[in-house]
Amino acid sequence: MTAAPAQGRPTGTAPIRSEAHRLVPALLFIALVVAAVASLGTPLITSVATTFHVSLDSAQWTLTIALLSGAVATPVLGRLGAGPHRRATILTTLAIVVAGSTLTVLPLPFAWLLVGRAAQGVGLGLTALMMGVARDHLPEERSAATIALISVVSIIGAGVGYPLAALLAEFGGLRAAYGLGLLVTALALLAAWRSLPAAPAGRSAPVNVTGALLLAGGLLLVLFLAGDRSLWSRHLAGAVALAVAAVLLLCVWVVCELRTSTPLVDVRAVRHPAVAGANLAMFVGGSGMYLLLTLLTRYAQTPHSAGYGFGLTTFGAGLVLIPFSVLGFVAGKLTPRFRTRIDGPLLLAGSAVIVGGGFVLFATARSTVAELLTAMGVLGFGVGSFSAAMPGVILAVTPQSETSSAMSFNYVVRSVGYSLGSALGGLALAAGTPTGRLFPNDDAYTTAALLGVAAMAVTALAALALARRPAPETHPITAPPGVPGRGRSRRTGD
Repeated sequence: MTAAPAQGRPTGTAPIRSEAHRLVPALLFIALVVAAVASLGTPLITSVATTFHVSLDSAQWTLTIALLSGAVATPVLGRLGAGPHRRATILTTLAIVVAGSTLTVLPLPFAWLLVGRAAQGVGLGLTALMMGVARDHLPEERSAATIALISVVSIIGAGVGYPLAALLAEFGGLRAAYGLGLLVTALALLAAWRSLPAAPAGRSAPVNVTGALLLAGGLLLVLFLAGDRSLWSRHLAGAVALAVAAVLLLCVWVVCELRTSTPLVDVRAVRHPAVAGANLAMFVGGSGMYLLLTLLTRYAQTPHSAGYGFGLTTFGAGLVLIPFSVLGFVAGKLTPRFRTRIDGPLLLAGSAVIVGGGFVLFATARSTVAELLTAMGVLGFGVGSFSAAMPGVILAVTPQSETSSAMSFNYVVRSVGYSLGSALGGLALAAGTPTGRLFPNDDAYTTAALLGVAAMAVTALAALALARRPAPETHPITAPPGVPGRGRSRRTGD
């Protein structure tokens, strides 16, 4: 017997094909743009420091502040996206990103550049909303493949934006590089205005303001502590105090979420073994993935005078990311096909092993650019597969109406994991840097790579433990006629 289609989902073959023809490219383009624009800070840090006459630590904030604002905005946008005003939320957020991109281009003081970068980072919260749109308005098989690709392009966006921004900065200056961000975000806003449908009727998702403020405060402290490595070495007592404050804020947030009838994140759903296991894998795995990504690009730019490295320019280092992006996209296209034969947790475990293989390659063979490109390609394929498999594990036990909220929480976990991975890599290299030298010893990269191998081993074990659990008897079903817009989870035996 054929199940009734969810409200808001096209019912005829021709409407489905017509809508998908416009909708899928728009969703992928928006997810790619917001990820690429947020990552623009990475290749431009040196240019920012020289253009604005600030220190490299200060220039680093052009990247950090975008990640911070994205992590804080993601759960709020996810909750708004679960309600009736999803289209307005997406358009307003993209308008904020365009305004921020304009500030980065105008000849304003450094403080305004940081404001613009913070506004650009807010766009990172749109990725989960793109998944919610796909799940609501595309046929089931098409939506699963589209959600997987959205997850992939949100990660490989850095590999796309990095070389383009570096090339523009090298030949046109800093403003030209940020001008690229303004152009593509304006195009993304136009694509959203023309292509994105309204959310299904009948939904209600009020934002718990108290919970949003508590989560924002806790995440700001966590990501700040992970990103500012000098704080731990110079002001240990202050760093510990901030860490305690972060834990307290997050604990109070959890209590608040459990007691309110309008939680920002459904904490009870997060406790589901599949969701909890997937988020644990995302946290540890994200740390390892970002650790290797930063190691490879930094190693490529290290001058020959250090006794290793290739002395590549910023643009050259950006080109090293091409195998990462290409193979990541290929893996994202292939993974949904494997998903029909292999359980999601097993795919996560296999992907973690592939990323771990990239670490092993980097640790044992990095004497030529070809070896570096090989390691980057292996990393891209593993990351692409991991990212494509992750949504399926979570959404298999998530009501359709809560897609944006559930994936938003997962992306917050990913952001924290990325920040931790970046911090771990920096600490490992700093520990291997002799006093008075600018660059670490070559062995420091091997040590950092071994940390990554350990992280991916933990990720694979967590995924395997999840796979060994009995198959859940919970599955999302669409809303029956007369109950618009609410996907439910049906459990047997409750």
